[in-house]
Amino acid sequence: MHHPYDAFAPVIDFLQQAANDPDVLAIRMTLYRTGQDSLIIKALERAAKNGKEVTAVIELRARFDEDTNIIQATRLQDAGAHVVYGVVGYKTHAKMILVVRREGDKLRHYAHMGTGNYHHITTRFYTDFGLMTANPAIGRDVSKIFQQLTSLGDTKHMEVLLQSPFTLHSGMLERIAREAASARQGKPARIIAKMNGLEERTIIDALYDASSAGVKIDLIVRGICSLRAGVPGLSENITVTSIIGRFLEHHRIYYFENQGQPELFCASADWMRRNLLARVETCFPILDPKCFQQVYTEGLAMYLEDNVGAWQLQPNDEYTRKQNDQPLFSAQQTLIEKYTRA
Repeated sequence: MHHPYDAFAPVIDFLQQAANDPDVLAIRMTLYRTGQDSLIIKALERAAKNGKEVTAVIELRARFDEDTNIIQATRLQDAGAHVVYGVVGYKTHAKMILVVRREGDKLRHYAHMGTGNYHHITTRFYTDFGLMTANPAIGRDVSKIFQQLTSLGDTKHMEVLLQSPFTLHSGMLERIAREAASARQGKPARIIAKMNGLEERTIIDALYDASSAGVKIDLIVRGICSLRAGVPGLSENITVTSIIGRFLEHHRIYYFENQGQPELFCASADWMRRNLLARVETCFPILDPKCFQQVYTEGLAMYLEDNVGAWQLQPNDEYTRKQNDQPLFSAQQTLIEKYTRA
């Protein structure tokens, strides 16, 4: 789902149906921002009252939402839910839901993972992707993360997910280095990444190295960017674009060419030190071919074509409006029109 072009209602329906389904045994969810009078909180309350094992990992230090989160935690505890507050010293910023359902003599995992918060107001004007999946490997990984967050158990090996503060930072560095190695060998190499902020030093140095090796790198960074783009001998193969439009750009998307077998990830984390090293974050692969094409096209390719709301970072660290001889094209407006017709 691509919000706000897609409604957020299916996520709420997912929880409400799970709360009422007699075959659902457990619901686990991270809550960073929810807002007041949240239908999500009401669904979790009803699930707990219906006898399901409900676990809510609530981040009490979510900036500007501290008071609201304390109130929501109390409500859930009063309803019988198990409320935990994450790992000491690390904000829980991951966005995920896990539903455990009994089907015959087996248990099946249904998961939702997103790039944005479970907040009924911000979903109307923040751009985010949300993935609903019954993929067994993703389900097992999400279950392991909840085990980490709710116990003192050791970090468990992930099958397909990358997770901060354990494997996400190193996983991104490995993939950037792989693209650099491919370029040096004359093989296909490409990186496209979209995020809210970029300032983690080792990531920036790795991008500089990849640029010097000949990797074409397009970065779409809405806010802070500590990387210098287009500097000869350093970053001449890197472009940085910031999109300003009707909606606040909030996706985190990472694409790697991988020698003709592309990898595409969505994440709750930006390439910032706090996200990669000081928070609990998740980064999930887009495995389904149809979803892969949607995220690539709507989250990356269309934004690289934008010449209406796009500002490009210059080597002197100033932003100028993107100009070219192509017809005017706005990614956000095109998506509004596309989803209105659908």
